[in-house]
Amino acid sequence: MMKSMATGSKWMGPTKIRVAGIRRIFLTAVIFAQSLLFGHVSAQLAGSPLWQSELYTDHGLVGRIWDSRRGQFVTSAELWDKILGSTYLLLGEKHDNPDHHELQLGIIQALIGAEKLEKVTFEMLDSTSSENLRVFLETRFESEEELKSFLNWDEQGWNWGYYGALIEAAYDASIPVTAGNLDAETVMEVYSSPASEEIEAVLDEDAMSRLLADIDESHCGLLPESQFPPMVRVQQTRDYRMARSLLLSDKLDNGLALLITGNYHARKDLGVPNYLMAQHPGLGWSDILSLAFVEVVPGETDPGFYLDRFTDRSAYDFIWFTPAVSNADYCDSLR
Repeated sequence: MMKSMATGSKWMGPTKIRVAGIRRIFLTAVIFAQSLLFGHVSAQLAGSPLWQSELYTDHGLVGRIWDSRRGQFVTSAELWDKILGSTYLLLGEKHDNPDHHELQLGIIQALIGAEKLEKVTFEMLDSTSSENLRVFLETRFESEEELKSFLNWDEQGWNWGYYGALIEAAYDASIPVTAGNLDAETVMEVYSSPASEEIEAVLDEDAMSRLLADIDESHCGLLPESQFPPMVRVQQTRDYRMARSLLLSDKLDNGLALLITGNYHARKDLGVPNYLMAQHPGLGWSDILSLAFVEVVPGETDPGFYLDRFTDRSAYDFIWFTPAVSNADYCDSLR
């Protein structure tokens, strides 16, 4: 990747992400972005040949968008209106689903086109890149490898092919990028030390109980109970860190901050939004919009099933349903 001084274009050419179909992802995202801006995208994408995930493409929910607050399906144009009214936008994902990243890219492009995007925070970037990110937009890159090195990109943890185009879109539009995650050294410190009162005070007893249960389930019931408290501390501190990185100095009349993260971190009942509320005075729940891209489950056609609700607050404001990338049972591989 290079920035062009002669042509005035920041990039000499498109990012050469070496994964199949990335050109299609980019072109589809641009079309999606343009359509969103003019309100002409249909939420009915079922059967579209553009889906890259191959499982359950004929599921009745695929391509549909569920508004959990109103309890009804909406069009992408209606979703877009809600996005434009938010201060913080959280885009949840299943990390290995390419369709989720394609849709994220489309929304980023649309926000850039609407001149609404103030900054983008990535869960996939940790605090070791924070210093470099302060000069990110002023830095020229001679290659993709140079860019990844600059970002301290964790190739083992995160597939660059999924995120490179998102980072490029922000860079090309001169949108600041911030790191949302903890570095490995900080994780170890959090693991072995009590949580700060500022973090401990955010979630109530019911939410903490649910967080403990979910951590147990996510580790397939194989995690010793002695590890639950430190794992909860790490989860909470990650959410706190993402909120801190995403934080705007004030509510903006015309602009928003965007977080790219996993679906669990995007939950309004348990995740990052709670820490935003604690850190941003005057912020209301309606100022935060959580949109989850969620894979459909065979036989489950009730959107309420996917909300996994345990309090009066829904986990997500909107769910955008997609096909699935795999039907493998993760826990089976560990037992």
